[in-house]
Amino acid sequence: MLYLTKRKWLLVNGGLLGLLLISLLWCTALGAVPVDLFKAWRTPTLDNPDYVIVVRTRFPRVLLSAVVGGALGITGAALQALLHNPLACPHILGVSGGASLLGILALVWVGAATSLPGFVRISMVSLAAFSGAIAATVLIYRTALTHGRLQPYALLLTGVVFNAFCGALIMLVNSLVDFYQSHSVLFWLMGSLAAQDYATVAMIGGFVGVGAIWLIAQSRRFDLLSVGEEGAAQLGVDIEALRRGTFLASSVLVGAIVAVSGMIGFVGLIVPHALRLFFGADHRLLLPASLWGGAIFLVWADTVARTIVSPTELPVGVVTAMCGGPFFLYLLRKEGQKAFAH
Repeated sequence: MLYLTKRKWLLVNGGLLGLLLISLLWCTALGAVPVDLFKAWRTPTLDNPDYVIVVRTRFPRVLLSAVVGGALGITGAALQALLHNPLACPHILGVSGGASLLGILALVWVGAATSLPGFVRISMVSLAAFSGAIAATVLIYRTALTHGRLQPYALLLTGVVFNAFCGALIMLVNSLVDFYQSHSVLFWLMGSLAAQDYATVAMIGGFVGVGAIWLIAQSRRFDLLSVGEEGAAQLGVDIEALRRGTFLASSVLVGAIVAVSGMIGFVGLIVPHALRLFFGADHRLLLPASLWGGAIFLVWADTVARTIVSPTELPVGVVTAMCGGPFFLYLLRKEGQKAFAH
């Protein structure tokens, strides 16, 4: 087993951060209408169509995809460490489903309350999504406990069933609202990163920054947890406090991003596993790497979604599901073979 050194930590995270910056610039230039970034920055006026496309449309969208992808990546890595379950991610465990259900109810309500300012509407949807995420996390976790011990497969099954239940309730809401609200609900379900401004991206980035910093600060406790809960407790880890804090931070992250992007699945499953294969399972490295890796993955997934059948645009949730579905089945089969081997 290779030990983590300061040099390795700086090389990996510096390399991923550099790759993210390159991806942000490259993906900003790609789209249904190609733009020249140098031409856009040379003449920063509203008479320059390249400048208008880059500043008003492309760049805030690419930034938002990085923020959402980073949040999903680090949340997936933290939940997999906490629950000892390689299949754990916010989408599969039902956290996103709970956030979406309450978020959609708030979306329908604020859509009817046209007198409310735009900032108040976004805040109310975000608060509702956060409440849904934390309620879903607590409910699923408590249901999966058996005699005080968490059963990984019970947790997975509970999450899948809860997701299906939330999906049915969302379909019920969708069938009761008018055409315009139904259109908004449909885009929410498929996941979309379009039509967001810099203020919204900054607000969501603030939530994600706070949650990510707290999770990264718990890296050593997650590493100790890998020897088992009893062993970690003997080494001084307060297991219950770590669980409560991780669930709360994950709910903040998921609630914030679901409020603006809808349901985008599998990023928190694919990215931590891929990075673990390359850089190892030390959470001091894996958690920040998952933040940068998730951002890179979703920036490119969204670029594929808006260019592959241009000028028509695919929902980004379709692209991530096309990647994540087969990967999930592979992991499920691998874990099943491990269980039978023991």
